[in-house]
Amino acid sequence: MWNSKDIEKSPIKELVSGNYVFASVLHYFGISFFQYEQNSLQDVCQKHRIQPQQLIHELENWAKRKEPTSEELYLRPIEVLVAYLKKKHYYFVRQELPFLSHMITGIQVEDKDYSNVLNDLRILFPLFVEDFIHHIHEEESRVFNRIELLHNIEEGEFALNDALVILEKQPIASLADSHEVHDDEMVGIRKLTNNYFLPENAPVSMKVLYNELQVFEKELNIHAQIEDALLFPKAIELEREVLRSVRKKIAAN
Repeated sequence: MWNSKDIEKSPIKELVSGNYVFASVLHYFGISFFQYEQNSLQDVCQKHRIQPQQLIHELENWAKRKEPTSEELYLRPIEVLVAYLKKKHYYFVRQELPFLSHMITGIQVEDKDYSNVLNDLRILFPLFVEDFIHHIHEEESRVFNRIELLHNIEEGEFALNDALVILEKQPIASLADSHEVHDDEMVGIRKLTNNYFLPENAPVSMKVLYNELQVFEKELNIHAQIEDALLFPKAIELEREVLRSVRKKIAAN
């Protein structure tokens, strides 16, 4: 548990330095931590008409969050896996990317080297966001919709001959082969940030930004591994079973 009184009196800079997640929670409540580094949490909450205890409660909830393991996801049906991936897509687009974009555009530092990095990120990161969102939309419209179509065929919502045509056109395996891990822009960001390295005396705002970029990249890698190692194999097996069933029914007629 957090000591509420100590936290409320502490400056934002100190709180964020002790736990970078605090910056994300503040952003969730519409507060840019880098604009209030010298202010106490109590003063900032009063300014934004937020109860400090509400914010601390949310921080505790974030600390308790736990992602399912690959083993747990493997044991779940493909519908659960798709729902999980959709939820992660939503989280990336609605929470992670806006928070990163907000920091990149809003952080101001006096050091020229850091300022130059921020200026480069302001050019590079929007390109990554655009590409990433396109990738998500493409994946959901092609792969997820294909899986839903397989379930519809399995439930008998298509005539057998029509189902066979659908199943033999653009199979899941072809989508898996064309599936890309969109990491090119993150490679550029790693180079730009020297693999997210910062000296101890770097500004807190830059430390939070680099940490969040690194965390986001790790999440993307895990996400891609789940898709490649779990989603596509499960989808290919489902498609194989549905196709076998349809052909068997056609042969019996």
